[in-house]
Amino acid sequence: MAGELLDLYLLFFRMGAVTFGGGYAMLPILRREIVQKRHWMTEEEIIDYYAVSQGLPGIISVNVGVFIGHKQHKVPGALAAAFGVVSPCIIIISLIYFVLSSFQDNVYVRHALSAITVCVAALILDTVLSMAKKGIKDIFGIILCLAVLYLSLFTDVSPILIIIASGILGVIVQSLKAGNAMKGGQAK
Repeated sequence: MAGELLDLYLLFFRMGAVTFGGGYAMLPILRREIVQKRHWMTEEEIIDYYAVSQGLPGIISVNVGVFIGHKQHKVPGALAAAFGVVSPCIIIISLIYFVLSSFQDNVYVRHALSAITVCVAALILDTVLSMAKKGIKDIFGIILCLAVLYLSLFTDVSPILIIIASGILGVIVQSLKAGNAMKGGQAK
């Protein structure tokens, strides 16, 4: 079984190393390797795995790998496939880190990284402003946005709790608005 797990790991390692553009770029390789060459499953099963993986949190290619690995060898297969998909990324990021860390004292590299940091901050601000224009539609949205900003900046409340509470509050307020709109429509 160890040999089969190694083969599974290496198969997904190769896919993770050559599929740029996300999990969808992996689909042709999966068809060739899993369906046509190894006959592990049908094309419909792979499409089903993709469909389910889209609805799950995380990276589609890792999720699909976990499903395929699990079908082949249960939990050890799922782990082998998942590690296979992410290993090339870990190796590449580690190499980039070691290359950049050897130049971290270089004044030009420091200035370039500072400029990149400013650029990323500007892009994040642009995204926040764009989302605010689309998401804040009424006085409730303004109040909620300011409350969340205050809680995020000036308290130690967990961001996860803030998101969950905001979602629950949003559902309650919108349900009340919908109920009031129905009552107003029936009164006429």
